[in-house]
Amino acid sequence: MAETDSRKTIVLTGASRGIGHATVKRFSREGWRVITCSRQAFAEDCPWPAGPEDHIKVDLADQEDVGIAVSEIRHRLEAHGGQLHALVNNAGISPKLKDGSRMNSIETPMHVWRDVFQVNFFAPIMLARGLFKELAAAKGSIVNVTSIAGTRVHPFAGTAYATSKAALGSLTREMAHDFGPHGIRVNAIAPGEIDTAILSPGTDKIVETIPLRRLGATSEVADIIYFLCSGQSSYVTGSEIHINGGQHV
Repeated sequence: MAETDSRKTIVLTGASRGIGHATVKRFSREGWRVITCSRQAFAEDCPWPAGPEDHIKVDLADQEDVGIAVSEIRHRLEAHGGQLHALVNNAGISPKLKDGSRMNSIETPMHVWRDVFQVNFFAPIMLARGLFKELAAAKGSIVNVTSIAGTRVHPFAGTAYATSKAALGSLTREMAHDFGPHGIRVNAIAPGEIDTAILSPGTDKIVETIPLRRLGATSEVADIIYFLCSGQSSYVTGSEIHINGGQHV
């Protein structure tokens, strides 16, 4: 087997920006092969090697497209030993009203509920089930990205987003129970206010109440994701780690 074929492999959704972008850089720095998935085509100015050939354009809101992506991922893994060491379900959508305010449970249209749950909740389990064989072969790790909004009403995150993330947290527990006997660990991270390009106006007011008095960096989130996919967390499963500077307390 060629030297490059011996690398560990991660599949990451929502890789094009924010936490996903930082995670790609973190795993690439450690020598992992990173298969990225996002709605956008691969950007040629992205810094990691082998990006174009290890990128899959997929619309997670489309169940058929997710199925196609699973087949393509499995095909690519076959050429490199058929093992998947990590699946990180990072992609998520949080629709807002036209003025940027949150969508509540009374006024959110049902088609928005369906789209949000497909991307934030159903796509992660579809990917995990579709790549189960490859994850089991590697005794791999799954990390689901939930949110602080999954456990408390948030001033910016809408109801559909919040409840989908709460459901994903519960799914993480169920998956840890079901996937564990096959050697697959399943954990979640719940980020709070992270410094990305899509922060909502008014976040500065929230920061004033956070015990650490600052936003989190995307690299700090990526470090925890890497930890959960590494041997350092070999006896950790079914956990949801809060990454929010103490905001949840």
